[in-house]
Amino acid sequence: MSQLIPTPVPNADNQGFWDACARGELRLQRCTACRAWRHHPRPMCPACGSFDYEWGLASGRGVVHTFTIVHRPTLPAFEDRLPYNVVVVQLEEGPFMVSNLLDCAAEAIAIGRPVEVVFEPLDETIVLPKFRLRAATTGQEIDR
Repeated sequence: MSQLIPTPVPNADNQGFWDACARGELRLQRCTACRAWRHHPRPMCPACGSFDYEWGLASGRGVVHTFTIVHRPTLPAFEDRLPYNVVVVQLEEGPFMVSNLLDCAAEAIAIGRPVEVVFEPLDETIVLPKFRLRAATTGQEIDR
């Protein structure tokens, strides 16, 4: 019997994120008090402690901050995907996201590579943000 891939569970804090992904938009919480962007969604701003926020439209662009190639699955449900990559992307807005880099050979992944978000349906209710390489554009890379 094959196991199903774990599915994210929308809740009061993250529903806006998942709703936006389903529309093909990357929206992050943005504090309305101090304007700090944040990800993962949560009720309180880690920068100033405010409970007030909006769902701001993010650019979807960033760079690979770090990555790994998984050769042994953490769960049996991922075994048929081996080997696969896991990337940490630093978005232009500042927050980091953990995801996968699509259509990219392991040897082509490198720290600092510019990426952009794409959306991949997991099932009929959840659409996951993934990333793909993008051409480097002067001035859009994040300073290291």
